[in-house]
Amino acid sequence: MNTWTPDELAQIADTGEMHIAGRRRDGTDRKPVIVWMVRLGDDIYTRSVNGPDAAWFRGTRARHEGHIIVDNLDKYVAFVDIEADDPINDALDAAYRSKYRRHAGPVASITSELARSTTLKLVPQQNN
Repeated sequence: MNTWTPDELAQIADTGEMHIAGRRRDGTDRKPVIVWMVRLGDDIYTRSVNGPDAAWFRGTRARHEGHIIVDNLDKYVAFVDIEADDPINDALDAAYRSKYRRHAGPVASITSELARSTTLKLVPQQNN
């Protein structure tokens, strides 16, 4: 199973934003956008603040694969859907509130029911 290294986890946890792009059916990357992400244990998660209609999130639906860049970390990832009613979302809400506490308005949006419906776990893959 693919896992994050301790250094990767620390880097992602300490960084406010990442670039993320879904992968098209033909294997090419879509245009990257900036999103927030949080670490919970040894896992990394992200959400679409604008819900499932956001273009970048729709772009994750084709192959459930994509690409992230966080500072000098450049990784391909698999996107694993987390259901909105999964209890882990409460812990993720708390992680978002803690990490981004200076941004009250956006935090309210990223912890909304709409955003929770787009929770993705990012699983590192071999870069290709």
